Amino acid sequence: MLLHIVARGKIGRSPEAELVERYVKRIAWPTKLTELPDKGGSLAPLPGNSVSVVLDERGSTMTSIELAKKLEAWRDAGKRECRFLIGAADGHPEEQRQDADLLLSFGAATWPHLLVRAMLAEQLFRATAILANHPYHREG
Repeated sequence: MLLHIVARGKIGRSPEAELVERYVKRIAWPTKLTELPDKGGSLAPLPGNSVSVVLDERGSTMTSIELAKKLEAWRDAGKRECRFLIGAADGHPEEQRQDADLLLSFGAATWPHLLVRAMLAEQLFRATAILANHPYHREG
C-alpha cells in the first residue's frame, strides 16, 4: 500500500524538511510526498480502493499501535493508497473532512503544518516499524 502525504504549503529547505526526509527514507513501505499551494492547486483523484486520512485537530487521537493496526487492516484489505491530507492555516474544506475515511488528530493543540509533516512522517515510520517487529518503538 502506498503511503501518500499531501501537504498544503511549501516546506522548502528547512530543519522541518530535513526531519521529514529523515523519516520518509526510513519507511519500508512505498511513500510519496506531494506539496500543494496554500490555496488552489489540484490533486489527482484518489484511486479506487484507497483511503483518505485528514489531519484535523477535531479528529480522533490514536496511539502509535492503534495507527499501526489501522494501516495493517487497510493494507491487508488490499487498499492501494492511504492518502494523508495536511491542510494550510485554515484547515480543510468541510466536504473533504466529511469524505475522509479517518479524521486524525495529534492532540488538541494547533500545530504548524511544517511540524505536522515531520510528526506524521515519524508516526508512519513508527507504525511500519511496529508492524515489522522492529525495536524502534518501545511500549510503556
